[in-house]
Amino acid sequence: MIRTLAINQNYELVKNVEVSKLVKGEFRWYWIDFQEPSEEETDMLREPLDFHPLAIEDCIHTLQRPKLDYYDDYAFFVTQSLNPQTITREEVDFFLSKHYIITFHHRSCSEIDEVWNRFSLGKAVKKWDPSHVLYNVLDKMVDNYFPLVYQIEDTLNEIDENSKGRSMEALLEDLFDARHDLLSLRHTITPMRDLLYRIINSQRLTSIQGRIAYFSDIYDHLLKLSEMIEANRELTTDIRDSYISINSHQTNHVMKVLTVITTIFMPITFIAGLYGMNFHYMPELTWKYGYFAALFLMALISLGMYLWFKKKGWFK
Repeated sequence: MIRTLAINQNYELVKNVEVSKLVKGEFRWYWIDFQEPSEEETDMLREPLDFHPLAIEDCIHTLQRPKLDYYDDYAFFVTQSLNPQTITREEVDFFLSKHYIITFHHRSCSEIDEVWNRFSLGKAVKKWDPSHVLYNVLDKMVDNYFPLVYQIEDTLNEIDENSKGRSMEALLEDLFDARHDLLSLRHTITPMRDLLYRIINSQRLTSIQGRIAYFSDIYDHLLKLSEMIEANRELTTDIRDSYISINSHQTNHVMKVLTVITTIFMPITFIAGLYGMNFHYMPELTWKYGYFAALFLMALISLGMYLWFKKKGWFK
């Protein structure tokens, strides 16, 4: 689907103008949005829009790394939004000039829809231009990153507190899922941060020179997001190491108890085995009180070893 908005010479908003009419230069500037375009609609990037083949190729082949390319009279941006349900990356491409902005995306983009609906109301159109559209869309994208990071932070806090008393295996499974989500966010936010750094330091993007402060604000948000992600990744490492240490400690404690029990039973087993050989000339076998004496000796050895281990602190 292709939809268009244009500002004529009288600063009036005109909707649904044909692309072939827009490129004739009769409007101050225009916005063309390619939303889930068909193959025929994609071909309009070649004719009549006449964009560079490499830029068109980047549009067709999705999930490119966020970047900025310069061409003769326009700049080409590759950005990434995030699906809040699946935390998957979705590419959104921009062609920016003083006279137009073209957005291209293979899936519906809520950020573009929100800015499109606000702009299409036709209020304060003199304040709008292609760079202002770009700023608003990027700002919405970055703002939508924050709830995903906050959601992961809440998950990590729940894992750390374990107020529900869940098993260690279940907690570690959720922990590794959260770590995977953080990695996915990192693969989007870090390149987007680098892209914004290029934008605010570019000398060739003359159309946004008057809005550097706005784009710098987006860059600051991305810096904050990057720091939050790194902090949360370190937290996942600390929680993982803590759970592994606890698990190792519990295993060692169990092994120590089993070792103590085995050690106590070793002399008892030796005595039972010794007098269980049933040789004919064993004088203790014919003794009237031999059985009770053997039991008393076993109990005495067990009690003595228990008291000795307790004194050594092995049961703590």
